Amino acid sequence: MTAEHINPPTLAPPRGFSHAVLATGTRYVLLSGQTALDANGRITAPDLPAQFERALTNLLTALRAAGGTATDLARLTVYTTDLRAYRACARALGAVWREAMGRDYPAMTVVEVVRLWDEEALVELEGTAVLG
Repeated sequence: MTAEHINPPTLAPPRGFSHAVLATGTRYVLLSGQTALDANGRITAPDLPAQFERALTNLLTALRAAGGTATDLARLTVYTTDLRAYRACARALGAVWREAMGRDYPAMTVVEVVRLWDEEALVELEGTAVLG
């Protein structure tokens, strides 16, 4: 995939996301929402940053199994049960992101929800990747 991150100067400067991503490729990978479930189907991560790290790891594992890499991720939706806590953890979440993904950010949306399917989950990540 080739990706052009588009951040028009007339929009607020993006922090941790891109306003738009122009992705060119031949295959799309639609990634189901991933929470911090371990291989046994249990959430064992104790807090939001740890759950975010596990959910991101799970998302990237699914992407790699489909033949993609982290750089192929063009769109990410983050669902969180506590937006205030998510904002309070922004620095820690950013560190987790940079460790796994570097400084390339897809088009991204964060949405607060009442509850997730996995009731102990604090965060769920859903994405779209474009493979070359």
